[in-house]
Amino acid sequence: MLRNLLDRWPAYRQLRDGLPGTGREAMSRRTLALRPKNDGAEVARSVCPYCGVGCGQLVFHRDGRIVNIEGDPQSPISEGHLCPKGAASYQLLHHPGRLTHVKYRAPRATEWTEIPLERAMDMIADRVWETRERTFVEARDGSVLMQCTGIAHLGGATLDNEENYLFKKLWTAGLGITRVSNQARI
Repeated sequence: MLRNLLDRWPAYRQLRDGLPGTGREAMSRRTLALRPKNDGAEVARSVCPYCGVGCGQLVFHRDGRIVNIEGDPQSPISEGHLCPKGAASYQLLHHPGRLTHVKYRAPRATEWTEIPLERAMDMIADRVWETRERTFVEARDGSVLMQCTGIAHLGGATLDNEENYLFKKLWTAGLGITRVSNQARI
């Protein structure tokens, strides 16, 4: 009984066997049972979504859930390195403080309320169309303009180049918005 108890203690095993204590003999049963978080996960190659650099990422997934995201050492662009935003991209999906509901604060209200996503999207669409109708300029001084001067768009660094391209096309060609820029290019 005492021998079994002592065998569970790594320091005793090191002394008994004359081992240096730098290998498995220094590990507890719990430590020996640990496995890497990527153990048994499949990997998919991807590109970081934060800017136009295009750093390679390895996305580890198991049972339809992402378990880890790391830099891809085979990427010719980043060679396995990620900036702080790219290294934290796993948190973009799984951080416990991530908002998962739409928050809305009505004009002059002091409190936020949760509203359904569909309602929020309808409210945004209504406001965009109303503003476009109110501020759209078809012509000025005999020149055809077809511009919406009442709406601007500033994209964020979480959009990739392809998304920014599509937004630019949507805003300019689709709605006539002329003030379109992106924070990721700065």
